[in-house]
Parts: sequence; C-alpha cells; structure tokens
Amino acid sequence: MRIERDSMGEMSVPDEALYGASTQRAVLNFPISGHAMPKGFIRGLALVKAACAVANEELGRLPAEKSRLIQQVAQEVIAGRHHAQFPLDVFQTGSGTSTNMNMNEVIANRASQIAGQPIGSKKPLHPNDDVNLGQSSNDVIPTALHVSVAVALHEQLHPALARLHAALDAKAAAFAGIVKIGRTHLMDATPVTLGQEFSGYAAQVKKSVIRVEKAITALRELAIGGTAVGTGINSHPDFPPRVARVLTEKTGLLFHEAHNHFEAQGGRDDAVEAAGQLTAIAASLTKIANDIRLLGSGPRSGFQEIKLPATQPGSSIMPGKVNPVMSEMLVQTCIYAQGLCQMVALCGRDGHFELNVTIPLIAHALHEAVHCLANAARTFADRCVEGIEADPERCRELVDRSLMLVTALNPYIGYDAAAAVAKEAYAQNKTLREVVLEKQLLDAAALDKALNPAAMTRPGEDPGGD
Repeated sequence: MRIERDSMGEMSVPDEALYGASTQRAVLNFPISGHAMPKGFIRGLALVKAACAVANEELGRLPAEKSRLIQQVAQEVIAGRHHAQFPLDVFQTGSGTSTNMNMNEVIANRASQIAGQPIGSKKPLHPNDDVNLGQSSNDVIPTALHVSVAVALHEQLHPALARLHAALDAKAAAFAGIVKIGRTHLMDATPVTLGQEFSGYAAQVKKSVIRVEKAITALRELAIGGTAVGTGINSHPDFPPRVARVLTEKTGLLFHEAHNHFEAQGGRDDAVEAAGQLTAIAASLTKIANDIRLLGSGPRSGFQEIKLPATQPGSSIMPGKVNPVMSEMLVQTCIYAQGLCQMVALCGRDGHFELNVTIPLIAHALHEAVHCLANAARTFADRCVEGIEADPERCRELVDRSLMLVTALNPYIGYDAAAAVAKEAYAQNKTLREVVLEKQLLDAAALDKALNPAAMTRPGEDPGGD
C-alpha cells in the first residue's frame, strides 16, 4: 500500500492502483452492489476529459504538454486499457463526483508514470487543477452521460435494429403471396397475407430505428460549462462550445452547449425522454416476438402457420420438444429494459434545486438497456427471423375453415343475413359455401367471386380478381 493525500487527509491506496485517495475513500464508503459504472460511461467520461483538455489548450489556460498528456491517457482509457482502475459502485454519490475524481486521479497518476514521476506525486498533472480545469462534477458527469449514451445508441442499438428490420423486410417480400387468416382480439378476422403481417413487423422496427435517432437528438445538449450550479464559475465563456465541437468531431454526432445550464444540471428530462424512446422500442419488439411465437405454435395443436428454426432442445422430460426460445429471450429482455427505463423516469424526478443526484443510476440503467436491447435484437434477427419458413398449406387450411370470410358477403346479402349464415355454419359445422348455397342466397359463380380470399387482402380491387 502507498499513502496518498486529499483534502480530507491521508489514505492508504493499493500500490498497483492508478487511482488515488478520493477514489479509495469511495471504494470503502460504497460496497453496495458490485456493479461498477458502465464501461461505455467510463469511455465517454474519458472522451469528455480529452475534449476539455483541447478546449483549455486552445483558450491558453492549459500548457500544450499537459493537454497532450491528458489526451494520451484519456485515449488509453477509451481503448479499454485501464478498465480495472474504475472500481466504483453505481450506488455512490448521486452527482457522480466520486467517478469524476476517479477519472481525474487515473489520468494524473498515469501521466506521472509516463513522465517518470512517482504515482501520487501529482506531477506533471494535478487531478483537480489540470485534469478538472474549468469543470465540476456537476457539469462533467451529465455531459458524459449524454455523450456516452448517444454513442451507445448510435454504435450498438441503431445497427442492431437496422439488421432486424432488414431480416423482417426480406421475409415480408418472401411471404407476399401466402394468404392466411387475420386475427383481432385473438379471434378469426378477414384474410391478410403472411407478407402483409411481416411488413407490419418490419415497419415497427423501422420506426424503432427512428426512435433511436430521436433519443440521440434528445441528448445533444451538454451541461459542460455550467460548473458547480449552472453559473459557469471558474470556466471560460468560450469553453463549452469548444468542448462540444471537439466531441462532435470525435464521435460524428452533433453536440452543442445547453441552452440553459440550470435546466441541464438541475433536471434530467432529456435522459427520461431517451428512456421513453427505449420503452417504446421494447414494447414494439415484445409485440413482434409474441406474434412470431404464436404463429409458430404447435407443431400439431397450435397455429403452425410458420416454422421457427430449432435452436436447442426444449424440455428435460418431453423428448423432441422444441420451444420458441428466441422469442422468449427477446420478451424477457424487453421486460428488463422497460424496468430499467422506468427507473430512469423515477430518477428524473429527483432533481432538487440545481442538481439531480441520481446520475450514476441513470447511466447504469440507460447503458444496460441499450446494451441488452441491441444484443437481443441482433440475436433475434440472426437466430430466429432469418430461419423462419412459411407453411402455405396450413395457412390455406385455416383460411378455408374460417367463418370470417362471411364479411365479404355483406355487400351481396346484407349484414344480418351474413351474420345468420356464419352462426348456422358454426352451429352445424358446415362451410359458409354450403350454407349460402343451401339457402340459395347466391349462385355458385357469384359466391366464388365474393369469397375469394386473395382478393380480400387487396382492398379496393374487384372481389372477383385473381
């Protein structure tokens, strides 16, 4: 152990640790969950520190050599080289001050190593005076939250949903000619094509891609420059736009200074908005997963309109059973993500006066939701949707047995007579065709024209069309 000092006095720190006294105090103070701050958040915070160094150098507030060292170490953190040096629990000080100091100390001590100085010497970089120059945890941590979650959305969830959309869209095209029975309220309805059904799923995921983009847009405003309470004390007025410019250049995402720094630090509404978009995405994916597992239910006593790829044995006691495990995985992931997003909404309420004090938990929840949804969507596309096959014969069988084709008779015999036909057909276990012909309500040619299932899937066309 080595001895380091902070404003509260001496602290024993492990010899191999790049962090210092402030971080070690937090390690001892918060042995709560074992969940460290998300790796993506740590990378985002390092990116913010590098951007701040560039801005301070440009403004003449930080010597070029110190700026270069901060950027060099920050890049090492971004590359994942020092992940073990960020041990702090998610459940810590609500501003994230402990994690901010963790980053400041790691950068300073690693710079000491590079410069050939003893760790803890605060030479050539001081964790507060140099690494944290013109900053406060109260503006840096919200900034890192927005940047890191926006990057995760862009790099993880956006491409995963785009992959799922492409897989569903391809199935919609492949199944375009297969007529099946539609269902509302889980009851038989008028026909659709299997392709139309899958086109709806594809459209839902396309909208989910747009929702990711909306979430990124909601996170564009950055709190940096507000420092302690939003007034910008100890910061240069040109500092925030310069930091935002560097972050935009580094990430390829548009960031800008907050329009109002008091809102940017006191509230977390933008994070709640992003969580709302994730909630909608999870709801959409759940609906798709549930429909697909129902369509594949069986193999002999269910719908079985599609065949799902077999990925693993489904039962420890029933030989040969195969379950829709990919749908079940996706549903569970979405339940988890929605719970995390509800957590963000609750955290968003705890902004008292000039600071929200639940930011580490918001970071954990959003990063976890994005990570899990991205992996689940990509896995569902690759291991389920890609291998789905249609069962045209089963689809046709269920169409032929359905009583809801009677809807097409409304223009010919009226609603009341059509309802009576459906009830009689059901009661006597007859087809609609048999009842209509027995009652001489239509001749065979007119009946065939009216009861063409394929034509019913193309609104506005002549019911007698092919």
